Amino acid sequence: MFLKNLILWVLLVSCIASADSTVYPTALINVGARDATDLSGQWHYIVDPLKTGVVRADSRRYSVFRDFAGPESQVDFFEYNFNAAPRMSIPGDWNGQDVSLTWYDGLVWFRRTLDLEALPADRQLLHIGAANYRALVYVNGEKVGEHEGGFTPFAFDVTDKLTAGRNSIVIGVDAEHSPTSVPTPVVDWKNFGGITRPVHLVSVPDTYIHDYFLRLDGDDRLKAEVRLGGDDVENRDVLIEIPELGVALRGKSDESGRAAMEIGVPADLQKWSPGSPALYDVTIAAADDSVADRVGFRTVEVNGSEILLNGEPVFLRGISIHEEALGAIPSRAINEARARELLSIARDDLNANFVRLAHYPHATVMTRVADEMGLLVWSEIPVYWDIDFSNEDTLALAKQMQHENIVRDRNRASIIMWSVGNETPQTEERLAFFDELIDDARRLDDSRLVTAALHNVRSEGGARIVDDPLGQLIDVVAVNTYQGWYGRMTLERVPSVEWQNPTGKPFMFSEFGAGALYGFRDKEKEKFSEEFQVAYYEATIEMAKKAPDFAGVSPRIL
Repeated sequence: MFLKNLILWVLLVSCIASADSTVYPTALINVGARDATDLSGQWHYIVDPLKTGVVRADSRRYSVFRDFAGPESQVDFFEYNFNAAPRMSIPGDWNGQDVSLTWYDGLVWFRRTLDLEALPADRQLLHIGAANYRALVYVNGEKVGEHEGGFTPFAFDVTDKLTAGRNSIVIGVDAEHSPTSVPTPVVDWKNFGGITRPVHLVSVPDTYIHDYFLRLDGDDRLKAEVRLGGDDVENRDVLIEIPELGVALRGKSDESGRAAMEIGVPADLQKWSPGSPALYDVTIAAADDSVADRVGFRTVEVNGSEILLNGEPVFLRGISIHEEALGAIPSRAINEARARELLSIARDDLNANFVRLAHYPHATVMTRVADEMGLLVWSEIPVYWDIDFSNEDTLALAKQMQHENIVRDRNRASIIMWSVGNETPQTEERLAFFDELIDDARRLDDSRLVTAALHNVRSEGGARIVDDPLGQLIDVVAVNTYQGWYGRMTLERVPSVEWQNPTGKPFMFSEFGAGALYGFRDKEKEKFSEEFQVAYYEATIEMAKKAPDFAGVSPRIL
């Protein structure tokens, strides 16, 4: 069975690699502010555990993505029928919507039809917020592209694939991971499969605003960059307006479609902070396109062992959060109400000013709500545990995920740190891998800090010494620690644990915690009792009080 699955995986990868379309295209940002048709709703779906639709893609009988109307004769056999197939809510994971798919990690084909009275005059981009893990996208039976990675957006130009009348959109989503994927199949969170974030058909002019980036550079400069897409991108007028501040930045795009502008910081600009999350209405205009946004402005930097927000030291009182909606049946379909519910628990119930969005990019609605609520954010890509650090394709994939995440969210004032990974083994290959990722992160965004959750700690004379070489490359040294939970250490010994941070950089505990069974009480503080959990946190906090250069916490997990 393993060999059979391996062969199917190789065939799927080969099919993707041979496609003519651009691999891993970066999506538009801020789709919610565009002229877009929301394709959310009920999609028909067909489960394909043997990946027959890929392996036999050249067969009329099995090529499910072609979505043929039906047999043309009594001997024209078909192995699929979307019209008779069940339906599922999109966005949404299949694990919680079909009990037979609760633990399914294979291929599912989704179809949605769209009726157009006439062909749109503008360019049409099919934008998918996220699909876990690998997506194959077809419009009217023709392949428009594919994407690997379960947590970042992608888009394809489908202008010449649409027709007046009925249009078929088919997206095959394969949740299976491989030893060279990011992450690998071995993780400690549920692998929700499906089209987990919204799908839109976005209408843009021939020359359109692809992305933009506004931020403060120190206390005296406000910088902005705009990148145009489509045709005729050179020498186009670009205008950015912030009416409340009386700001109007003007520039012209270069031959690549990029325009860079800067001005002095307006005297009346109120900087964004947890206590005062000021956001400004911003309009970006170029050619015949215009996009509106809400953007906050703040600075974040490291000064010795301190993290400075707007020039003042800040201690990160946080919690780690997975992207799972609250409820009896866990779901990865996150909307504004669900995001606000999760983040309100952090801010209002736990008095947090910081959240670690573990261990992958969360939906953009999470960071937008964090902007509004005044929560600082750690954003992470799923370079997790033992990925293939010596594989160039794996590195390229991690870079692409990071690029998609940073470009999507770098206008969110709440995000103060990009994390390049979590709990990875200490090897030369891994250090070289992260060296490139960190360089890319800083090239894409020089206004934020870079971190990673470490766990390689050396014990010497009773001290825990954080001398992982990766600590020299990042701005904030973060460690996942479970003293008194894993291993034989008793809770009585935890407060006396000594930590050493040779880097002298800000130091934080990015994870710690103890599980408990709700309602299990035990005066003797047996593990998994509520009493043990309370005692564990009390002991860990006492340990943290003595840690050097200590700058924050984000226990696991909300």
